[in-house]
Amino acid sequence: MQKHIISTKDAPQAIGTYSQAVAIKEGTTVYLSGQIPLDPKTMELASEEISQQIHQVFKNLTAVCKAAGGNLNNIVKLNIYLTDLSNFATVNEIMSTYFDKPYPARAAIGINQLPKDSKVEMDGIMAI
Repeated sequence: MQKHIISTKDAPQAIGTYSQAVAIKEGTTVYLSGQIPLDPKTMELASEEISQQIHQVFKNLTAVCKAAGGNLNNIVKLNIYLTDLSNFATVNEIMSTYFDKPYPARAAIGINQLPKDSKVEMDGIMAI
């Protein structure tokens, strides 16, 4: 197995020991690292408001998917991490504007804290 590292300046650069995404050369599977709502130009949170944070996360995921040769609709598994699960309805509403049916398999997980004190993070697996 040979790993191919995916990197783009259109999404926030890694703030730790990880790559934005990793593809398996022999196959068509791309593993997307977690994206928080950082503006890739400033590396600061795009907003404190949850809906703007969700939009920024989808924009960041879009950029990484594009760099890997795909798009959001190639995501087959999406994990969503929220510091407040009462925002789940907002995630559903916004997600429906970024994805076409059939939607990917998905999990939503409530957690205490995320990097940079963001309110949402998402990661996933893409098939291209």
